[in-house]
Amino acid sequence: MDMPFDAGDGEADEALLLACGRGDARAARLLTLRMTPWVLSYARRLLRDAAEAEDVAQEAMLRLWRIAPDWRPGEARVTTWLYRVVTNLCTDRLRRRRGAALDEVPEPPDDSPGAEARLQQAARVAALDAALARLPERQRQAVILRHIEGLSNPEIAAVLEIGVEAVESLTARGKRALARTLAGQREALGFDDD
Repeated sequence: MDMPFDAGDGEADEALLLACGRGDARAARLLTLRMTPWVLSYARRLLRDAAEAEDVAQEAMLRLWRIAPDWRPGEARVTTWLYRVVTNLCTDRLRRRRGAALDEVPEPPDDSPGAEARLQQAARVAALDAALARLPERQRQAVILRHIEGLSNPEIAAVLEIGVEAVESLTARGKRALARTLAGQREALGFDDD
């Protein structure tokens, strides 16, 4: 999985945010180009709704710009702070719509060659998304942050405001539940051919 940002870019992100806080439009543009795609991807995975994910991404980026002038260097990584904001915004939206049916949003088309490969990949993504949707909210957040977004356990602990051991427990339980849910679908999803 491609990382949305370079792991060593924490200092560069902070420098850009501090420059934004001083009114540097170029820094704001660079940080927007760097952060928005992964913010949108993370929100889309949590919400399973493209339109709502776009709203969350926009709100999260606005909050980042508002905090820029008051950013205190060294207290938190910009990405950790932003993941926390997106997680909270998504959690609020999910709580508001609890009980309402979730719209199925098709995944964007995959760039891999061949229609059959694209269909198989879409089926795998849909199966994973459906299985993720069955997980309890905190397990889903932890699994997505760890195994899809690629954050470390300490980073996830900061985002979810829990201990590292709790992160380990959530991800382990989430992975076991996903394995049980997806176990009967291996052949249908083409994993016996791999």
